[in-house]
Amino acid sequence: MSRWEAMALLGARLRDELVVLSLGGAVDEWYDAAPHMRDASLFQQQLGCVTPEAFGLAAGLPHRRIVSLDTDGGLLFNLGILATLGNEQPANLFVVVWDNEQYQSIGGPATHTAKGRVDLAAIARGAGVAEAHTATTLEEFDAHCAAGLAAHEPYIVVAKTDGVLKPGIRRKHSDGREDKYIFVRHVEETEGIVVMGPSEHN
Repeated sequence: MSRWEAMALLGARLRDELVVLSLGGAVDEWYDAAPHMRDASLFQQQLGCVTPEAFGLAAGLPHRRIVSLDTDGGLLFNLGILATLGNEQPANLFVVVWDNEQYQSIGGPATHTAKGRVDLAAIARGAGVAEAHTATTLEEFDAHCAAGLAAHEPYIVVAKTDGVLKPGIRRKHSDGREDKYIFVRHVEETEGIVVMGPSEHN
């Protein structure tokens, strides 16, 4: 299925959630598929850090729904996070894994899921995440989005997508540092808290 079309379905369901997503083509696709979530989305830069960072937000803001938009390559860099989710059982964390079976951002070399033996949802279930599923169609994916956003336990859906970037989408014209401040200021405003106070050098 098309990742962009799946993103559009998920984006249509989101309002007050906070989103952490991986690097690569998914950044620009999410920027276009869910423009209303721009301030509420943290565009991560390191493989293996997306779901752990989302888990940290879920632990720190237990009243807020947190969405992790991870990738097969990213999750494979840090499978240990699945054991953490299995043990800690964050009730407000919904994890989507875009699995296109390749490291797309560096030219497309295959990930371990490409040979058909590695099942990320099965690994998650083995680590204690009971609600871990694989979706191969947009209909399945949308149903899992509805269930995952309403769940009271960690919920993972591995979305098997093609490797085709949507042509003609707008690029995100901001860098990682700027994205961090946009996201943190959004959290401060919507939560009524101070995360990063004024600089002493102002």
